[in-house]
Amino acid sequence: MDSPVTPAAYQPPLRWWNSGWRYALAAMTSGVAWLSLAPWQWRNSPLWAVADLVAGLACFALLPLRRRYPVTVALICSFAVAFSALAAGPHLLAMASLATRRRWPEIVSVSAVAVVSVIVFTLVDPSLTEDRGFVSVLSVLVVVVVVAIGLYVGSRRELLYTLRERARTAEEQQAERVAQARVAERTRLAREMHDVLAHRISLVAMHAGALAYREDLPPEQVREASGVIRDNAHLALTELREVLGILRDDTPSEAPEPPQPSWDDLPDLIDGARSAGMRVLFDDEITAQRPPERAGRTAYRVVQEALTNAHKHAPGTTVRIALNGSPDDGVVVEARNPLRVGTPRPPALPESGLGLAGMSERAQLAGGRLSYRIVEHEFVLVLALPWPT
Repeated sequence: MDSPVTPAAYQPPLRWWNSGWRYALAAMTSGVAWLSLAPWQWRNSPLWAVADLVAGLACFALLPLRRRYPVTVALICSFAVAFSALAAGPHLLAMASLATRRRWPEIVSVSAVAVVSVIVFTLVDPSLTEDRGFVSVLSVLVVVVVVAIGLYVGSRRELLYTLRERARTAEEQQAERVAQARVAERTRLAREMHDVLAHRISLVAMHAGALAYREDLPPEQVREASGVIRDNAHLALTELREVLGILRDDTPSEAPEPPQPSWDDLPDLIDGARSAGMRVLFDDEITAQRPPERAGRTAYRVVQEALTNAHKHAPGTTVRIALNGSPDDGVVVEARNPLRVGTPRPPALPESGLGLAGMSERAQLAGGRLSYRIVEHEFVLVLALPWPT
């Protein structure tokens, strides 16, 4: 819940020209009010004249403090205006400044004191004879008008402050949304780079490591491994070029950018793994109806990551891939491979530690769940996805 706006928040700072014309207007008002009374005071009551002059100058001296102590300054000026004509200008300026705060208890209480004071002044002013009632009403109307002007100014200041704050908040939120979009796009591209290249590069690294590790291979197997390295290196470069093309393309599009494999590309992925020397058993029991494109894309990436992990951590073992599902039950992808034990293996490939984490994120984005565990010396990875209509 937003905190209420305080008057100090939306009161603009007053520069010298802002204060200058206000003080000049107050001085003119005081001069007009005092000119008719001053001659009589100096002739008949010099003490009153001095008191009027001192009170008026004191009220002028208090005006710079009207924002820090608005109620106190307005009250002092209201009491002073009961006997000092020179205090009329500071009194009206202090009342207007108090009204800009738009706090009704303060405005009503101080305005009541001000109305009583101006009525008292009109009753004691010796320069007035038959027009005391008219002048009293006019003086009260002047106080009411000044308070109304102060309320309008305060309302406008608060409105402008609110609009500025909304604009600033909107800019900050927009900048935050842009930053979040950039982070999401970087995460998406990093995930895509990993998914696309990790499988190919792992095959290249494994066969290159085998060539360096096995010095007794016959020439036919050396040529076969070299061919696998060449083919997968070419495919990795092609896929890397396609992913980098996404970075260079500034055209917005709602459709997923290439490379985006589908469910029908799974057999080619399995055949590629087999041609690279992996033993893969593939069982696709989804034949009546193919899952939606998003589910197929997620399943492809998970199977690709399962083959890559098996190639890294358990080379030479048999990987079992099973696909099951229906529109009622959803899609289930299960990948199993035995843990490699007992036999020497080529040097381990570097690990990113992000493959399964990225697959879990993909599954969550597709509304599914990815789980993996070790069951009876087998690493089991299970992907469960909904079958959206």
